[in-house]
Amino acid sequence: MIRHDALDSLPVRDALPGLRDALEDRGAAVLVAPPGTGKTTLVPLVLAGLVGGEPARRVVVAEPRRIAARAAARRMAWLLGEKVGQSVGFTVRGERVVGPHARVEVVTTGVLLQRLQRDPELAGVDAVVLDECHERHLDADTAAAFLLDVRAALRPELRLVAASATTDAEGWARLLGDVPVVEAAGVSHPVEVVWAPSVRPVRPPHGMRVDPVLLTHVASVVRRALSERDGDVLCFLPGVGEIARVAGQLGALGDVEVLQVHGRAPTAVQDAVLSGGTRRRVVLATSVAESSLTVPGVRVVVDSGLAREPRVDHARGLSALTTVRASQAAGRQRAGRAGREAPGAVYRCWAEAEDGRLPRFPAPEIKVADLTAFSLQTACWGDPDASGLSLLDPPPAGAMAAARGVLEAVRAVGSDGRPTDRGVRMSRLGLHPRLGRALLDAGASLGAERAAEVVALLSEEPPRSYGDDLAAVLRAARRGGDAYAGRWRAEVRRLRAAVPSRAAPGAAGGSVDGRGPVVAGRAVPRAPDGAPQVEVRGIGDDHVAGLVAALAFPERVARRQGGSFLMVGGTRAEVGDGSGLRDASWIAVAVADRPVGAGHARVRLGAVVDEEVAREAAGALYAEGDEVRWDGGDVVARRVRRLGAVELAVRPLRDADPVLVREALLEGLRAEGFGLLRWSRDAEVLRQRLAFLHRQVGAPWPDVSDDALHARVDEWLEPELGRARRRADLERVQAGQALGRLLPWASGEAARFDELAPERFEVPSGSRIRIDYADPERPVLAVKLQEMFGAQESPTVAGVPVQVHLLSPAGRPAAVTSDLASFWKDGYRSVRAELRGRYPKHPWPEDPAGARPTRHTTARGNRP
Repeated sequence: MIRHDALDSLPVRDALPGLRDALEDRGAAVLVAPPGTGKTTLVPLVLAGLVGGEPARRVVVAEPRRIAARAAARRMAWLLGEKVGQSVGFTVRGERVVGPHARVEVVTTGVLLQRLQRDPELAGVDAVVLDECHERHLDADTAAAFLLDVRAALRPELRLVAASATTDAEGWARLLGDVPVVEAAGVSHPVEVVWAPSVRPVRPPHGMRVDPVLLTHVASVVRRALSERDGDVLCFLPGVGEIARVAGQLGALGDVEVLQVHGRAPTAVQDAVLSGGTRRRVVLATSVAESSLTVPGVRVVVDSGLAREPRVDHARGLSALTTVRASQAAGRQRAGRAGREAPGAVYRCWAEAEDGRLPRFPAPEIKVADLTAFSLQTACWGDPDASGLSLLDPPPAGAMAAARGVLEAVRAVGSDGRPTDRGVRMSRLGLHPRLGRALLDAGASLGAERAAEVVALLSEEPPRSYGDDLAAVLRAARRGGDAYAGRWRAEVRRLRAAVPSRAAPGAAGGSVDGRGPVVAGRAVPRAPDGAPQVEVRGIGDDHVAGLVAALAFPERVARRQGGSFLMVGGTRAEVGDGSGLRDASWIAVAVADRPVGAGHARVRLGAVVDEEVAREAAGALYAEGDEVRWDGGDVVARRVRRLGAVELAVRPLRDADPVLVREALLEGLRAEGFGLLRWSRDAEVLRQRLAFLHRQVGAPWPDVSDDALHARVDEWLEPELGRARRRADLERVQAGQALGRLLPWASGEAARFDELAPERFEVPSGSRIRIDYADPERPVLAVKLQEMFGAQESPTVAGVPVQVHLLSPAGRPAAVTSDLASFWKDGYRSVRAELRGRYPKHPWPEDPAGARPTRHTTARGNRP
């Protein structure tokens, strides 16, 4: 029996006329409605004609999470007075409850994408509701783009509603074709904001790490809220681990029940949270409770201020979730949960001054996530670079290029970006392409059951309590009775059905690059149809787990080096104390992160492999050849067999290719500079004089900066470079002799070198004093003052006045001038007064401009 009283109380009802008109007129609309208004439950029922007198239609509702899809279907079925599966059903990965007469089907966006790839017309579907668009999940953005293509090319009559609690409504309206925005007013009760920052310093989140100080503080704020307020408490935390730690710190709270809500929570717990209870409750939840779920009875929200978002560490080849500060929009969503049914309060575990510095909206997943799966989806859709798709934000070019590289490596797409038959098959597995590759290749020789077991472990990361050894985790999941083990078994069944085995269960290996699998350390030849020609039984879990992990993450195959492992992709990783992987020679890293302050990654989940499996899985990175490079301050020549960054075998190379040696020497000169050559004093002066002329005169005088010398190394250093084999040979090269080749000999200008930039200048006393060209802007002549007596003009070189440093008889600077005439007239008197008493044996005439220059003292009595 339909619960009309509950339906009539939903505020979105007032927006239904406007939504009907928009869909009749334009076929699409943006619906903005606060949480709790009924946009997720009443709107699909009305569109399907199950309530409200509309014509009978079939409606698909897409939710971003499995827990939300189940909850929405159950709520709609309850409103109709039915069981799930009758008029309303749901489909999520590994679970489908849809009867033959269902008119509303709630699916995850991932399921919708799979359905669109198989049947772009969505035959039999009259309307699609994309719920929670504001969360900007990648699958939701992709589904919206595909649906717009479908409406434009195949099904213009297909109705489309983008629904959200808070979103960029105008942006979505433009994306959908300038469609109307329909807004529903919610029942909003006042929510008091209580700022509750920690009194102890809290370190910012980094990677998956959250400062334990903050979690302790959150637990204390929950206790404070229980004592100060009535009603249930909803506490937002970034992830499952933080929920468990806060739950442990809360301990027993008397008559208060503590519940944990997240995507991995058992169905019974999810149902208990969403159905309310007789006892007061503390619900510890991830962001899944921001808008996708309604938790009845909540009057207080405690907000940790943190969230999890995907990130890709391209430098280390790692992609994972990372902890970030929640956006202002998320904060509003979370706070609103406290005012759904009555006035409430939100306790924010940060200072009010910090609030304005938070990001306004969460980062769109397309901007920060691994785009490999997205790239495969768009390739199978017929738009490999996604340039023709209607997206709110275009995918970053670098991330798309990286994704294309992965897809080409696993042979999911060709060099033109178009999907192969294998790629189309992978796209329909509902897995990341890496895991799809592992399932297909390992299933062909291990047997689909055993391959599916390990792939299922990698598709949803197992609890940390299972350990970090993938083979041990596999055994734990088989015997486990917890919620994770139940989901794992269901996923194994799904994957097993998706990949029929081509070899008997118990066989082992994996096809990589079409060469045939490796089984127990040897390659297995393949028949013409690609199936293994032999079967090998009795292969243990360690080999199975290792092979599957290596096929999924070939660049993360790693070899022990000292106290850590070096991945073939170049990233170094460490395992934890007591890990079962610690003594392995080779491992395949399935999950890793980087701890705060650590230079290396940390292995969260991995499997032991042998070198043969490593070579087979990462075969595209295998190379064998001569390597000559500058390393450790000298030329190193070796013959190397390597797997990416991992050296398998090395031996010295005695007769290295001279071309490679030359390149290594040039590398050394670039790294350490031309100081590797022998620079005499004359050579250094020559370079300075050339630099001066290049600066002051220009062509044809050469630029002798390091960059310019590297660019012209063939012209001035080639004979010596061609004969050199190592650092010691460079150190014997006379730099001045080599540098002289750059003088403009061909034009004859080299003959004027000493005229334009003389090495020495003859002063009035007859001495030839060296000119210092260290500063190409201003040459310097350092000379004793008495030797310049009688000079009327300052010297010049290449038309540039020389800066004269006039020295005392002891050789110390007494004055600096570029205008001797002015100095004799104005500056000399004070210098004479200061120095004549200190140096009485030297001449100090009153008229230096007319005096005789000298290098000697006045010992013979001609003292002025």
